[in-house]
Amino acid sequence: MHIETVAIEGIVAITPPRFGDHRGYFSEVFKDAWFRENVANVTFVQDNESLSAQAGTVRGLHFQIPPFAQGKLVRCLAGRIMDVVVDIRVGSPSFGKWLSQELSPETGKQLWIPPGFAHGFATIEPNSVISYKVTAPYSPQHDRGIAWNDPLIGIRWPFDERDIVSSDKDKTLPRLAELPSHFSYSPQQPRD
Repeated sequence: MHIETVAIEGIVAITPPRFGDHRGYFSEVFKDAWFRENVANVTFVQDNESLSAQAGTVRGLHFQIPPFAQGKLVRCLAGRIMDVVVDIRVGSPSFGKWLSQELSPETGKQLWIPPGFAHGFATIEPNSVISYKVTAPYSPQHDRGIAWNDPLIGIRWPFDERDIVSSDKDKTLPRLAELPSHFSYSPQQPRD
């Protein structure tokens, strides 16, 4: 597995190797022991999948608060997405900053997003299917989010804001400045 360092501490991009021949390819997309040793020592409890039919669909920016805070391992099974994370850990040097990674089945790249980050994505192609493992089950009472178009965060989505397809719920999410403090930053310890 190839690990890519990204600009925000805690976020990890992972690309599993593929072994191909005239039939196609084979890839081990997740290995629990490898993930625990090289990325995060967590237990995944649920796998989720979503289909977005239209290009230009934005979902997010979502997160869950403790005790149901979720880490997510995200990958794209069909289509193509711009996957986005925003650091919401109070005291973090990157608090309020965002980064994006393009995910598609062609690259096989995955993104690890630990608790303390808001997550969302935009579909670049129609019929995009997203699969993600989570470290805590869905809990409606702990479900939160921030506005995908918060001007202080300033995410550069790949579409004009007027053309974005979004849910009614996501259109009414608060801005980052309106959120109470749910997560605090503590520097990561180097892995052995």
